[in-house]
Amino acid sequence: MAADLITVFGASGFIGRYLVKALAARGYRIRAAVRRPNLANFLLPIGDVGQIQLIQANVRATDSIKRALDGAQSAVNLVGILREGGKQRFSTLHGEAPGEIARLAAEAGISNFVQMSAIGADTSSKAKYAQTKAEGEAAVRKALPDAKIVRPSIVFGPEDEFFNRFGGMARIAPMLPLIGGGRTRFQPVYVVDVAEAIARLLERREFDGRTVELGGPRVYTFRELMEFVISSSHRSNGLISIPFPVASLMGALTGWLPFAPLTLDQVRLLRHDNVVGMTDDPEIALLSDLGIEARTVEAVVPQYLWRFRPHGEFEIEDYG
Repeated sequence: MAADLITVFGASGFIGRYLVKALAARGYRIRAAVRRPNLANFLLPIGDVGQIQLIQANVRATDSIKRALDGAQSAVNLVGILREGGKQRFSTLHGEAPGEIARLAAEAGISNFVQMSAIGADTSSKAKYAQTKAEGEAAVRKALPDAKIVRPSIVFGPEDEFFNRFGGMARIAPMLPLIGGGRTRFQPVYVVDVAEAIARLLERREFDGRTVELGGPRVYTFRELMEFVISSSHRSNGLISIPFPVASLMGALTGWLPFAPLTLDQVRLLRHDNVVGMTDDPEIALLSDLGIEARTVEAVVPQYLWRFRPHGEFEIEDYG
């Protein structure tokens, strides 16, 4: 497959940039399909000259999807949002666009397709994020039954929106919130491991038609993750428990603000654990089935949370 052309929708996003790197290292030609190519030039030096092509593509526009898929042998859809804003709606990006991309991929003769979803995707969920992720999965499978679905837990890495968000909050707020008492469980997975998993799925056709859930080697409660953020940031913040009804009210009143720490939809997501193996489907594969040994939060996150320490990179480590 080394000479194959792979189209990656959402290539300039958090996971996308790591996937482009993993694919480039394997020698593939990569077409990075993004809304604003002028803001994605940082992708070009990842590969050799001419190996990575930037192309303008809006997953709400059929013609641009067709152009992005033209001549490709494989495709990956990573497009997604964590909160709605403007024309960026869950129903459009998570529910409708994946099916349209898969349909056009099938018309173009592309059967090797990976769709990014999320653990907890469920059409009966009260959270729009999880509901539309499930709708997108169904639409992709209807168009391309052999498509591979990837469902990660929280993805962490230098550009993540979880540890960085709470690290920033720890720098300015005296206390960090424990939504619902901080009992929700998560299984954070390193972005490099997620990218490697997708790259291997493109190469291993025995996983066609299967779903792969991606989680790290350890399960944490929300409280444990907040305590980790505080300790890694060398802070002394307290923790305050916020019951779900109160958090829901806060999310409903302020969640529409661009700087709001939490939306109502995110509160609804926090009512459910986010770990692998929550379903009884024996066909669901894991990172270990791909031969990947997941890296831990402790081994990676402190390497970029230093910037939230009182003295940043000049903070003196306490070696005891």
